[in-house]
Amino acid sequence: MSLVAALVAIVALACGDDGDAHGGQDEATDVPHKGDIILATTTSTQDSGLLDVLLPIFEKRTGWTAKPIAVGSGQAITMGQRGDADVLLVHSPDAELKFMAEGYGNERFLIMHNDFVIVGPGSDPAGVKSAKTAIDAMKAIDARSATFISRGDNSGTNALELALWRNAAIDPKARSWYQESGQGMGATLQIADQKTGYTISDRATYLALQKNLGLQVVNEGDKAYFNVYHVITLNTERNPKINAEGGIAFAQFMVSKEAQELIRTFGVDRYGQPLFVPDAGKSEDALGVK
Repeated sequence: MSLVAALVAIVALACGDDGDAHGGQDEATDVPHKGDIILATTTSTQDSGLLDVLLPIFEKRTGWTAKPIAVGSGQAITMGQRGDADVLLVHSPDAELKFMAEGYGNERFLIMHNDFVIVGPGSDPAGVKSAKTAIDAMKAIDARSATFISRGDNSGTNALELALWRNAAIDPKARSWYQESGQGMGATLQIADQKTGYTISDRATYLALQKNLGLQVVNEGDKAYFNVYHVITLNTERNPKINAEGGIAFAQFMVSKEAQELIRTFGVDRYGQPLFVPDAGKSEDALGVK
């Protein structure tokens, strides 16, 4: 299949014109193994367990085996720039748009969303629960000099956090209560728990690890917490060594009805609620994202 034809197929799938749930594959048939692809993705897709559900089905349907490297979105995007990945699954819209504008990406597809939450000790010493907005929550943490653990890793979560501090007119790095873990979401949650501090987490990772944490959700619901994920296929003209065929196959799978249904139901049986909302084929303008 040519690159253009494959991308047309992706658009058709995203619009619900795939004919069946598997993009034309027989559910009972395993496709012969074609090779491996490197998937640069975020820690939230791995820590939440979503990849454990999606990737075995992807391999069965397509014959490609995805080898995920879970890092912050910024690091994943850098991997794409260097040609060290074949496809990206990330959640840092501003960085993604810059990546596309610089010609590293070929196509970018809306896949799903969830939201961020502020978590902290149940005693809530900073009074974050009473904050009406995300900005008010950040100001409350600053006013009480409450311990805050930042990922500090150029991830999508870190980008959102820093934007909230900027909008609150606060420079947290000048504050003694502000600490950077330099690690992924799961490790950062554990550090915040150990230090009885606050942090910002995507809801999926928090719910997946909640039973091992004393942290509680103390602020949520502001539209500023919206967290959207895209798949980006890569431009072989920038990096000829990229496995474009495998990357396109992953994008096709992620917008397929089968994958979107798996996303829609993921977490319901364990947490009583889905951890992500499927969005393939939806208007980004309607969702209020870029």
